[in-house]
Amino acid sequence: MAKATFGAGCFWGVEERFRQLSGVISTSVGYSGGNRSNPTYEDVCTDTTGHAEVVEIEFDPARITYDQLLDIFWASHDPTQLNRQGPDVGAQYRSAIFFHGPAQEAAARASKARLEASGRFRRPIVTEITPASTFYRAEEYHQRYLEKRGLAHCRIG
Repeated sequence: MAKATFGAGCFWGVEERFRQLSGVISTSVGYSGGNRSNPTYEDVCTDTTGHAEVVEIEFDPARITYDQLLDIFWASHDPTQLNRQGPDVGAQYRSAIFFHGPAQEAAARASKARLEASGRFRRPIVTEITPASTFYRAEEYHQRYLEKRGLAHCRIG
């Protein structure tokens, strides 16, 4: 098994998108990339802890590759929006790839470069690519939030 960690806005919809993929063993929503130990949702929402809302994914690389996960990541949000996604504004909603090892770093950087070269976006891609730091699992009521409510996605707009 392997691990991947992505931030792409509000973690509820991001988790639901990855959770349904064949080869994804488990998902957890939480916080990463910040400067406070054991942050709560309320702490992160102050936009002062430096954490991003993220999804930590455990996956079977024999069934789904990291490159395939990257493709889903890029398709799941607008990576040109700095510190926001849709109506959600703040650094906690930033576009981020937290890599677990040099192979993931290389794959993430190559994937970003391909996307930039493709011309798909008119604005620059602002996604940060940084080493995975401590993952703090979010409160239980955030885990599988949309599934618990019978929703397929967050309504934006």
